[in-house]
Amino acid sequence: MKTPIPITFRGLSTVFGLLIAACGALSRPAPGISVRTAHSAAPAGFIEIRGLRAGPFNPANWKAGALNLVPDVRDPILPPAAGPFRNIYAPTIVRERAGYRVFYGGWDGSDTGNDRIYSVTADPGFLHWSHRSLVIDNGPFIHVNNCSAVRMPDGLVTMLTTCFPVGDNTNKPGVFASPDGVTFNGASPYVPRTSDLVSMSGYATFDKADINGMNALLRDEAAWRVYFGDFANFGQVFRASSMDAVHWTFDGPVVKAAMMVNDVKPFAFGGKTWYVMLLHQNGDRVSASVSTDAGAFPAPRTLFKNEGPQDRYIVACGLVTDSKAAYGVLYGAGAVKSLDQNRIFARWLQKRVTLKVGAVDISSGARALGPDRLRIRLPDGVTGMTGTLILHSEDGVTPLGRLGGVKLRAGDALTVTCAPSRKRSRRH
Repeated sequence: MKTPIPITFRGLSTVFGLLIAACGALSRPAPGISVRTAHSAAPAGFIEIRGLRAGPFNPANWKAGALNLVPDVRDPILPPAAGPFRNIYAPTIVRERAGYRVFYGGWDGSDTGNDRIYSVTADPGFLHWSHRSLVIDNGPFIHVNNCSAVRMPDGLVTMLTTCFPVGDNTNKPGVFASPDGVTFNGASPYVPRTSDLVSMSGYATFDKADINGMNALLRDEAAWRVYFGDFANFGQVFRASSMDAVHWTFDGPVVKAAMMVNDVKPFAFGGKTWYVMLLHQNGDRVSASVSTDAGAFPAPRTLFKNEGPQDRYIVACGLVTDSKAAYGVLYGAGAVKSLDQNRIFARWLQKRVTLKVGAVDISSGARALGPDRLRIRLPDGVTGMTGTLILHSEDGVTPLGRLGGVKLRAGDALTVTCAPSRKRSRRH
């Protein structure tokens, strides 16, 4: 495991000017970028570009797979806590007033290898973690894991997990509710009961179904939806609906895919609701499918592949979103095929930065620090240089601007801002 790069803070005095660069048709106003120094600095030997968080959701980018998803410099972004058993995954992320709450399952430094559900909070930039705690124990089950949570506007969190064993050594969903993301069903940590298990009508083999790690919860208008798979009937993703998230009615298959569905999130665009589904295969990639019909999805396509041996086996994934945009993906992964040494990694959807010094792109191989920042390592021994900063949108190809003559010093942190489009003056 690589050691996270620390964040240091110091005052900066360098001021950068504004340059509007043409990047569109001559007949249209050209966008541009401005750069200013930030109030805090990057570590020695690095520069940091800020202001790169993705803009509003654009389904065309997701359908085309045109997304600039950058690995986080923290590798992993969230390791397990210290202790005898260390294996965490299944992140599900909800937006809160002060940032984000991430629920996850596994062995977070626990004394036994029994899966449980944990909670941790992050600031909006995912720079700091806090309030890490166990929230749902395993109780009468060997494992409670694979959490999928939705937070309503009033703060109420509804969560589905999978519980094992149920019936013929199978996994079944359980449902839990919390007013604050910490106290579930009136206790913290809550010890589950068999009465927390859901029911489902219309799926003839539900009693024998093995719903393990495939239980994505969605609030869709006035109804609850669960997207699930069944290892006893594998090869399709199914959907069921409910008014209370406890009693479910089977709807049918929504996509033919031998994959595990982990998340479905809604976004508004063009007067329609678009749904993004994330899936994986316990392999080297995360896949996605995008649809305007919550009951039918096209064949998934690869969203991203693993970064290296440390995340070779991807076992879970969850979107980081708010009401308007998707900012990235947290995913559980590990280096071993036994799938019992997982950590939580991150990819961030960012505007694409190219930083050139002469003909050399020094931003090649740069890594994100949360959804808004990019860390760029300067060549060894170099403390200062002048370069050109080129910015594209999060699709990686749409130009936003170019700024030349940017003076760079090791430890600088620069905030980039896209200038609004303006009508071209007739005097120019």
